[in-house]
Order: sequence, then structure tokens, then C-alpha cells
Amino acid sequence: MPLPFQRVLPEEVVFVPFGTRVPLASTKGTVAFRDYRTWYRVTGELGGDRPAVVAVHGGPGSTHDYLLPLARLADDGWPVVHYDQLGNGGSTHLPDADPAFWTVELFLEELDNLLTSLGIADNYVLFGQSWGGPLCAKHAAAGPAGLRGLVVANAPASYPIWLQEMARLRADLPRETQEALLRHEAAGTYDDREYLAAMRVFYDRHVCRARPWPRDFVSSYMEIYNDPTVYYAMNGPNEFHVIGSLKDFSVIDDLPAIDTPTLLLSGRYDEATPTVMRPYEEHVKGARWEIFENSAHLPHLEEPELFHEVLVDFLKGL
Repeated sequence: MPLPFQRVLPEEVVFVPFGTRVPLASTKGTVAFRDYRTWYRVTGELGGDRPAVVAVHGGPGSTHDYLLPLARLADDGWPVVHYDQLGNGGSTHLPDADPAFWTVELFLEELDNLLTSLGIADNYVLFGQSWGGPLCAKHAAAGPAGLRGLVVANAPASYPIWLQEMARLRADLPRETQEALLRHEAAGTYDDREYLAAMRVFYDRHVCRARPWPRDFVSSYMEIYNDPTVYYAMNGPNEFHVIGSLKDFSVIDDLPAIDTPTLLLSGRYDEATPTVMRPYEEHVKGARWEIFENSAHLPHLEEPELFHEVLVDFLKGL
């Protein structure tokens, strides 16, 4: 999920739900993790026969907000858990932490801790979007006994491949847009209005094609804008320059170990292109792949009804 810039938010943003009703939370709170706190939200009742669907957001360094429409699954009988990963949203912020503190292992440990603390480690489904996808895949490859299903949405399996595809998508932008990006990157003026406007061209094509931008998406945008600590440490200044700790990260070698039913989701115009997603299909046995023809990186917001139908169908088959 791209680093948000307040000044590239579309002027026509209105803070209304985008075609979906989000059920009220049944419970909100925090659980202890190391010396910190992880914030969570539960919709529906945990502990029944159906597994809880745990929504793992992107970034790294975003928040749960843009995934709130998944709470609709509670109306169909699947309890849903959202949480904010450490460093953002309602969880403990650590703006002065050494960049080396922010690791994949940290967030795997946090996810394990959340599952155990909520008492759902024996019966759950993971939904990992963007950065959350490889995080969930890494978790699934360890063979946890209680994992009933895995959804990997709009996610890189390899950040080197992601960067190759980002360069290709950039090359397809209008010439004046490419020139503006290159000019400001050479000068290091990433916060210049012209650079932000040029990035907005990319966002409108490959991140969110819905107009106006949905409220929940804007909420996560503003959260990460207010504290980009984790994003800067693990990713870098923006989508085009992954120079943080994830620059060489890949889960491709882990994928053959995944033996849970797996659903892959992406958009036709997604920054997570078919080349980015294909390793999941090639290496996870029996993985099913659905591509949303009118979506970019956020089909749950861009085609919400079809998305919900596809997800419910997968869950019913578990």
C-alpha cells in the first residue's frame, strides 16, 4: 500500500461509506505484546463453529481502516478480527525506534500473539492484503494447526519482482508524468506539489480507481501520513523506491509448504500485477485466483458486491 501524501488526496473526497454497510464492532480493545499493546476490533462472536477471519492490513505501516468492509462477513456468520499492526493506528507507536527494530519476524510474532490472546489460534482464516499477503503466507508456511484458509490479496511474493513491475508500470505513464517523477527524484524533492501530482496519476490508475476515494481508504491514508515510521523503515520514501528492510524480501521459497486452501485476489489494473501475484499460483498447491476486471489494488472497495460474493463462496467451501 503506497505512502499517503495529504496533498494528493482528491479534492472531491467525501467521507461517506462507499456502497457498503459496516456492522458495528462487538468488541474493541488491546492485547499485550512484548512491552507494547496491539489494538483489535471484533465483529461478531468468537468461539463458534465457523473460523474467525483475521484481516491483516498492508503498508507496512498502514491501519485496519481501509479493510473495514470485511466486517460484513459477520452478517453471513463469520466473525471478523481487525487489528492495527504495531507502530500505527490504535497500537503502540514507536517513532524513535531504531529502523532495525521493524522486521518481518516482529510482525509474525505479533500476529501469533494476537491469535493466542483472542483464543482463536485453533480456528481461523487469514486475509492478507498487500504487505499483509506475504506476511500471512510466511505464517501459513509454518503449518499452524488452526489455520483453515488463506486469502492473499493484491500482494507481492517478492519485492524484487514488485520493483521490476513498478518500473514497467511507470514506463506506461504519460511522458510528462514520468519526467516530473524523474526530475524531483533526482533533486530529492519528494514533497513538491508537482511530484505528488505525478504520483497521483499512478495512484488513480493502479491503486484506487473508485471516485470519490472511499472513506475507509482515506482514513488509512491519513493514519500512515501522520506516522510513517514503519513505512520509511521497511519500505522507503514511496512505492517506486523500496530501499528499506523489505528490498530483498521474498516468500517464494516458503510457498510450497502452504497446505491450507488458498484464494488469490487481484485487480486487472493492480500495482500487484499478474507477474507479482503469479508465484503464489505457481507454488501454492491448489490455489484459486480471481481477477477483478474493474479494480486496481483495492477490489474490496472498487467492486464491493462481487468481492463479497467471491469471498463468501471461498469461505463456504472450507
